[in-house]
Amino acid sequence: MSRIGKMPISVPKGVKVEWQAPEIKVTGGKTTLTRKIHPMIKVDVSADTISVSPVEETKEGQALWGLSRTLINNMVVGVSTGFTKVLEVNGVGWRSEVEGSVLKLSLGFSHPVNFQLPQGISAQVDGKTNKITLSGADKELLGGVAAKIRALRKPEPYKGKGIRYEGERIIRKVGKAGGK
Repeated sequence: MSRIGKMPISVPKGVKVEWQAPEIKVTGGKTTLTRKIHPMIKVDVSADTISVSPVEETKEGQALWGLSRTLINNMVVGVSTGFTKVLEVNGVGWRSEVEGSVLKLSLGFSHPVNFQLPQGISAQVDGKTNKITLSGADKELLGGVAAKIRALRKPEPYKGKGIRYEGERIIRKVGKAGGK
């Protein structure tokens, strides 16, 4: 039995869920998310709850049960409240700014880096603290975009320069002892 899979998903007011096998469509506010669900998973949609169950009690069905429930729950939470990720840019002279859907980063390279944000993801930059706040309804897309931005200049362990997630702890290393 999946502990996560057997929990029902509550649907808040203002969120509309449509299930036409194998696709589920969640609409709320101005956002619509769709996802294909594996055929081994059965989804029951009522007025205010969604329940997920496996079609067969196989190992693969059990594995997909909790995953499908979590993916659907993330869709419901995404269209109702949304998700955010905060990145910190640490480095002398390193800056970031947003122009439309382009995130412009100065990361110590000889050229500025222009990162095109995908549709559905928005960014805000706080110039004083050098924090980039990414927000969107699709949790999977948001995490992928945050990881791509972080990969532009990963935090290094000697001086701590780089782009990191808010609250991420970088284990620092001691440099060479260059004395006599």
